Amino acid sequence: MRGQEHKVLLMDKLDDITLNHYEAVIAAAKRARMVNMKRLAQLELMTEDAEVDIDYRKVTSIALEELLNNRIKYKYENRPGDEE
Repeated sequence: MRGQEHKVLLMDKLDDITLNHYEAVIAAAKRARMVNMKRLAQLELMTEDAEVDIDYRKVTSIALEELLNNRIKYKYENRPGDEE
């Protein structure tokens, strides 16, 4: 039951940060892609004897954590309700 309570708290926190769950998913997905691209670039540069500090957590976990900690900045190209 503890896991279910934790999920509800996370969703409530996401509601405070973004307009809705869909917006949160889009922001986190875009950040996860950026984290993955950075990770792949680091791996390409790595040689056998090189020491590279790579975060091996799932990129989606990293992105959601950053979103929940307000470390992802995003803006609207067209805000909801705005006329063009």
